[in-house]
Amino acid sequence: MSDRATSPPAYTAKSISVLEGLEAVRKRPGMYIGSTDARGLHHLVWEVVDNAVDEHLAGHAARIDVRLLADGGVEVTDDGRGIPVEPHPKERKPAVEVVLTKLHAGGKFDQQAYAVSGGLHGVGVSVVNALSARTEVEVVRDGRRHAIAFARGKRTEPLAVIGRAKRSGTTVRFWPDASIFDTTEFDRGVIATRLRETCLLNPGLRIDLTDGRTGHTESFRFSRGLADFVTELLADDEPLLARPVVLARAETFEHRALACDIAVNWSAGGFDERLRSYVNVIRTPDGGAHEEGFRSGVTRTVNRWAQANKASSRSDPALTGDDLREGMVAVISVKMPDPQFEGQTKGKLGSAVMRRFVERCVNEALGEWLDSNPAPAKKIIRKAKVAAKAREAARHARDLTRRKGLLDSQSAGLPGKLADCSSRNPEECELHVVEGDSAGGSSKMARDRHTQAILPLRGKVLNVEKAQLRRVLANAEIQNLIKAIGTGIGDDFDYSRLRYHKVVLTADADVDGQHITTLLLTFFYRLMPKLVDGGHLYLAQPPLYFLRKGGKTVYAMSDRERDRLLTTEFKNSPGVDIGRFKGLGEMDPRQLWDTTMDPARRTLLRVTVDGAARADDVFSLLMGESAADRREWIEANAVYADNVDV
Repeated sequence: MSDRATSPPAYTAKSISVLEGLEAVRKRPGMYIGSTDARGLHHLVWEVVDNAVDEHLAGHAARIDVRLLADGGVEVTDDGRGIPVEPHPKERKPAVEVVLTKLHAGGKFDQQAYAVSGGLHGVGVSVVNALSARTEVEVVRDGRRHAIAFARGKRTEPLAVIGRAKRSGTTVRFWPDASIFDTTEFDRGVIATRLRETCLLNPGLRIDLTDGRTGHTESFRFSRGLADFVTELLADDEPLLARPVVLARAETFEHRALACDIAVNWSAGGFDERLRSYVNVIRTPDGGAHEEGFRSGVTRTVNRWAQANKASSRSDPALTGDDLREGMVAVISVKMPDPQFEGQTKGKLGSAVMRRFVERCVNEALGEWLDSNPAPAKKIIRKAKVAAKAREAARHARDLTRRKGLLDSQSAGLPGKLADCSSRNPEECELHVVEGDSAGGSSKMARDRHTQAILPLRGKVLNVEKAQLRRVLANAEIQNLIKAIGTGIGDDFDYSRLRYHKVVLTADADVDGQHITTLLLTFFYRLMPKLVDGGHLYLAQPPLYFLRKGGKTVYAMSDRERDRLLTTEFKNSPGVDIGRFKGLGEMDPRQLWDTTMDPARRTLLRVTVDGAARADDVFSLLMGESAADRREWIEANAVYADNVDV
């Protein structure tokens, strides 16, 4: 071996890689679809469906068929004009091949073929092609049926005429590349939810969904649009108004053809805001300019009307946006040419002109509605006044969590039941929220006192999905949680005051424990969503059984794991002592440390939210007021249940 220092590789022009065509997409797929997990996988479907919806928006398609193929592929068919097949004047290839193989190629850039569209910056269908093991496209135009095929973005079969047909349209089939995606199994429920939303946003459009794996079929079509959408979102709650407020404007604004459609109502007893926004029928989960304009317009218009109509006295404080949005359920759909998004996946609208347009539309249209409907208008204001009182209570709860220099319970007002850790570094600290006082006692003895704090909770936590904020904040167990974590709740959440970077929910492994965990998850999802988004919430996985023979003891978290251990760890070994823990309190401190709290041996599940809209629906359905809807859901999904404890 040479003693000379190894020189670093030369950095020359040869070091510069140029990824041509769709190679860049395959090299860095996350830049184009956000991720390669289930969310990114389903994004492929959205891109193809969105192209078909664009044909509907242009007035050329009335029906879309989506089929989940038995072999793992997806087929999307529309009755639009069909992708052009004639040679492209510059590329000298069939136009359909250019669209499928070139980034930023399409008919949506000059607003000639499409006035508005939701295509992903012109890269959508080509990205689908790049990330699929195989893609097949059939186009019906001018009485002929054409076909072309690709593999991983490269053409494998040239465009050919395969028959004749009377109608026009496009069919795209694709099979995701398993070497790129973490999973290639499509979730029918996720797709059905998205297709349903699409039809609610496009009155008259019909979309049929067929699952070729199971034979299940669904059809979606709605006539009242956003009003139907808001009514569905409020299905589990008592609406404040008999009918949603519908606001609509379409005009040339600042030299652009813009349109805004809004439907809004309030939950009479709820406090959580549910706002969904769309641009050119594409969901914008991170909001943006249109949501900002809506919120600003509602706050200004309602306050102005309340003062002018003596619904509020001059001595009353102005209602804040938070007050007016408590319990609000709204859907905003805007249309515009050439929308500017932040990021490739269109999560947030950045077009400032849309903020000004939506705010003006709300000022005018909502003002007219308030003038014409004074009785419902006063209902909205009364509810907002109640919210203002709850806001003061929330501020009080926030103040209780303020630190006064040290982290001891006396100076910071921490709960008396909290056994805090000695470390002052939040990044290494954990808060274990433990079910029951007896389990809390064992946990306190088992823990690492330097980094692990214990907060026992007594009984079942209040279901925040059904309760108003004032009652929630009056609940002793919830007060203890808020004080211990230190951040405050809702819009008052202050990340800098987070006292523990891991909040671990530790409940019994049985059904009762799962119920308590669900109640706690509801609390965190509704009142501390930023804690969840930041990846700070975890679920402990305590065992349900112990298996012991001689000096050997192993633990099982389910019936299935118990049976597996009997055939592996104790194979051909009769006389195994099997015990079931009725609760965490039955475990001695050593067992609790070994199985649930020791960072080197425990299993923690990090809580994440994939698809906020669907998660919101699930929480509302399973934890809300409507027992009938809950029963219907259970009956429809009971066949999928596993490990049922009866």
